[in-house]
Amino acid sequence: MLYVCPTPIGNLADVTLRVLETLRRADLVAAEDTRRTRKLLSRYQIKRPLVSFHEHNERRRLPMLINRLQRGESIALVSDAGMPGVCDPGYRLVGAALDENLPVEVLPGPSAIETALVSSGLPTDSFVFLGYLPRKRGELDMVLEQAAGLERTSVAFESPLRLRATLGRAAAILGSRPMAVCRELTKKHEQVLRGSAGGLLSLLPEQVKGEVVLVFSGGGRNRLCPPGLGSASVQPPGMEDSIRKMLAAGLTTREAANIASGLAGMPRNEAYRVALAIKKNF
Repeated sequence: MLYVCPTPIGNLADVTLRVLETLRRADLVAAEDTRRTRKLLSRYQIKRPLVSFHEHNERRRLPMLINRLQRGESIALVSDAGMPGVCDPGYRLVGAALDENLPVEVLPGPSAIETALVSSGLPTDSFVFLGYLPRKRGELDMVLEQAAGLERTSVAFESPLRLRATLGRAAAILGSRPMAVCRELTKKHEQVLRGSAGGLLSLLPEQVKGEVVLVFSGGGRNRLCPPGLGSASVQPPGMEDSIRKMLAAGLTTREAANIASGLAGMPRNEAYRVALAIKKNF
C-alpha cells in the first residue's frame, strides 16, 4: 500500500494521529527532504527507514519504490509540508502506483492552500489553485490577467524574494481588487495582510522572509477594495511613501498614481503630480 501522508505546514503539532500511526507502521518513508522529515519523526519518536524522493531523483527512484510496493511493502509518501503531490513530484509516484494497479490511500491533513483561502476572508465556495507563480514578467502578467478574468477566488504560491515585484504587477493588472498575503502560516511569526495589492505593497518590508501564499478576489464578487484599506488591522502609511515603494517595484508613474489615488481617495491628477515629483528624485 502507498500511503499519502500530509505533514504540518509549519507547526509540528498539527500532524494528525492517523498520519503518525501510518508512519510508525510503514516499511519505508519516501520524503521530499529527509532532513525536514527527520525532525518530524524525531519529535514523535518514530524510527523508520527514510529515502529521498524529489524532483531531481524521481525518475531514478520510481522503479525501486514501485518494486517494493509490488513485493507487498507499505510506503509512506511525505512532502516538505502539506499534501504530497501538490506542487511536488509525489504525484508521479501516485500515478505510477495506480498504473500498476497498486493500492493508494490518501490521508487528510494540513493544507497551506485551504488555510490561506479561509484566512483571506474572500469567498471560498469556488476557487482555483494557480500553483507557483511564474518568474518571468511576461508569463506572470499572463497568469495575473487570467486571474483577473475569473469570477472565482484564486490561490497561488510565491517566493518571498519575488513578492514585492509580484505585488507591483498585481497592482497594475488587478487594480484595487481585494487580495491577501499569507506568510508563515501556523508558525510563530504568522502574518495575514488583507487589502489591495498596492496597499499591501506599502506595508511590506524591503526584504520579506518566510513561505508565502497569495489569495486574489474573483472579478464578480468583492471586486473593489474600500479606499484606505491596507490590511485587517493596519492602515497604509502616507501616500508619498506608498508611491515611492510602488515606483521602486517597477510600476510606472501613472500606474502608481492611479493606485495611490484609489487608496487615498484623492483626485488622480493630484496623485500623479506627487508621483512625478518623487520620480524626479529617483
